[in-house]
Amino acid sequence: MMNKEPGPAIRAAGLTVVRGPRTVLRDLDLTVPAGRITGLLGPSGCGKSTLIRAVMGTQAKVTGELQVLGRPAGHPALRPRIGYVTQAPAVFDDLTVRQNLEYFAAVLDPGRRAAARREESVTRAIADVDLAGHADALAANLSGGQRSRVSLAVALLGAPELLVLDEPTVGLDPVLRRDLWDLFHSLAADRGASILVSSHVMDEAERCHGLLLMREGEILAQDTPDALKTRTGTDTVEAAFLTLIDQAARAAAAAPRPDRRAGHRADHRADRQENSR
Repeated sequence: MMNKEPGPAIRAAGLTVVRGPRTVLRDLDLTVPAGRITGLLGPSGCGKSTLIRAVMGTQAKVTGELQVLGRPAGHPALRPRIGYVTQAPAVFDDLTVRQNLEYFAAVLDPGRRAAARREESVTRAIADVDLAGHADALAANLSGGQRSRVSLAVALLGAPELLVLDEPTVGLDPVLRRDLWDLFHSLAADRGASILVSSHVMDEAERCHGLLLMREGEILAQDTPDALKTRTGTDTVEAAFLTLIDQAARAAAAAPRPDRRAGHRADHRADRQENSR
C-alpha cells in the first residue's frame, strides 16, 4: 500500500483581512508545502506580518479559508504543533537562557511526568541555536543576536511540525544570518519541518525552496526562485520582483476604467423611476 502524500502545511483561498477602512490582505490564494522552506517576501507594510498573524490565528476580521496543518487557523490542537518567532525577541530578561526555555517548556508540556521530556527538549533547543556556552547567562546580558536565538530556541521546543518566523534575521550580522539559514535547512531536511519565513531582504530569497512575493496586500507570484528568474528573464530574485511590479503596474494602467458618468446617469434614471411610483 502506497503512503499518502502529506497535504500542504498552509493553504489559503480568498483570504482577506480588513482593518478599519483599509483592506490589508486582498483575496489571497496560496500554498505552503510541507517539509519545505517558503519565503514570504515583500517591502515593509505589504501585509507580511498580518498574514503571519492570520496563520497563527491571532488576527481579527479574517475572511476566506485558511487551513494550517489540516485544521482551521487558530484551532487549539495546533498550539503544540507550531513554533512562532515574532520580530521582537520574546524572552524574560531576569531569567537565564535555560530558565527561559524551562519556563516555556513547562507551559507547552506541563506535569511532573513530562519533566524528563522537557529537559531533553530544552537541551536540544539550546544546542540547535548554538547557545550551549551561554545557557546560564541572564537574557538581559545577551547581545541582540543572542536574544533572537533564544526566541528561536523557544519556538523549537517540542519539535514543531511548522515554524512561522517573522523576519527572524533583521539586525543580525552576516555570519549569524548564514548560521540561522543553515539551521532552517537542517530542520527541513533532517526533521521534515515546514518553515514559513518572512523577510524584506531579497538576497535571503535565494535560500528558500519556494517564494511568496507580496505587494500591497496581494500575492504577486508564487514559485521557486529559479522559476521566477526564468519567467522574468532576470538574474536575481530582487530583479524578478521589480519586474513583476512593473508588469502589474502596466497591466493596471492598461485596464479599462469604469465610466463614472454612465454610473451617474444610471443612478439618476433609478431615482426618477423611484419617484414616479
